[in-house]
Parts: sequence; structure tokens; C-alpha cells
Amino acid sequence: MTNPLPAPATWWKSSRQFSLAERITDGIVHGIGLANALGLGIVLIVFASLGTARAELVPIIIYFVTLLAVFSISLAYNLAPASGFKQVMARLDQAAIFLFIAGTYTPFLAVMGRTTTTMVLTVAVWGMALIGVWLKLIVPDRFGRIALVLYLAIGWSGVLVFQTLAAVLPAPSFWLVIAGGITYSVGIIFHVWERLKFNNVLWHVFVVAGSVCHLWAVFWVMVLDRL
Repeated sequence: MTNPLPAPATWWKSSRQFSLAERITDGIVHGIGLANALGLGIVLIVFASLGTARAELVPIIIYFVTLLAVFSISLAYNLAPASGFKQVMARLDQAAIFLFIAGTYTPFLAVMGRTTTTMVLTVAVWGMALIGVWLKLIVPDRFGRIALVLYLAIGWSGVLVFQTLAAVLPAPSFWLVIAGGITYSVGIIFHVWERLKFNNVLWHVFVVAGSVCHLWAVFWVMVLDRL
């Protein structure tokens, strides 16, 4: 007897049904990401509030909220069985990624100061992110591959201020930013490689690793470099 053909892929679920081991491992990976975000993120906000980065506290909080949101929503979406709830969470999951990318940029742009370049980049990053959110909430079944391109375009738009970032950020923060961007980008390979077992887990491993790099980059420039 031949194995049944996999169900066709849709915009909100993979064509391949994930095994129990994959779902459990994916939950653990998400848990690690959330634990890191909560632990280091709260310490970051406490130190910033006490004086190391009071001027950048609002951008830091925006980043922290988007970081928690993207992991929490992703956890709910990826562990939920196929249902109407999963379909709703799929919209929020894909939209949250856009907000998270823009949120990650926000504290670094704050460090760079209010120049014309940083203001233009801030408007561009958040503008593209909000367009992405609108597309994913209103027409989530379209522009799937274009969304990936938009994720990358927003994520790497920082190359426009590469020299300024290198001059303003301490070396550890700067290289952590670069490492995080590369990690996210490489992870997309596993995101689209749906036939590979544990592809979703591997994708989320890269997401967690990238988020750790960027969170430590923010922590370094906002706290460690100012103590």
C-alpha cells in the first residue's frame, strides 16, 4: 500500500504534518527563546530605567514588547492543531514578524541620534513593516514569497547606515548585530525547505539564535558599555 499524498500546503500550514517529536522540540526551542527574552530583557529594562539608558527607554520597551510578542504568538501558532484558532494565529504570527524586525531596529536607531538619515530610515522601516502587517492581516493568502523578500529587505536596510552603526556601536554590539542578521537570513533556507524533517524546528533555532545575538547587542550598548 502506498503512502497517502501529503495535504496541499496553504498559507497558514505546511503541506507536511509535523511529528510529535518535532512539535515537542519546537516547543522547547520557543521556550528557550521566551526565557532568554524575559530574563535578559527585564534586566535590560531595569538597568536602563536606573540610568544607563533612560533616554532610550521607550525604544527599548518597544523592542522588548515586539520580541515577547513574536515568540508568544509563534509558540501558540506552531503548537496549535489545525483549526480556526491556528488560522487566526497564523495571521498574527506572520504580521508579528514585521513588527519584530522594526522593533529590533528601534533601539539601535535611537543610539544613532536624531539625524535626517536615521529619521528617514525609521520612517522607512516602520512604514514597510506596517504595510507587511496590513498584507498579512487582510490578504494573508497572497504574496507569500514576496513577504519573505520584504522581511529580508527590511532586515538588511541597515546596510544604508553601516558606517554610522560601526562608528556609534561598541565593537561587540556591532558584530552581534551582523551575526544576528546573517543567522536570521540563513534560517530562511530551512523555513522554505518543507520536505526536510525538523525544518520548522531548525528555522526556529536560527530565529532564537538571531534574537539572542540582537538582544545581547542591545544589552551591550545600553548597559555594559555604560557601566
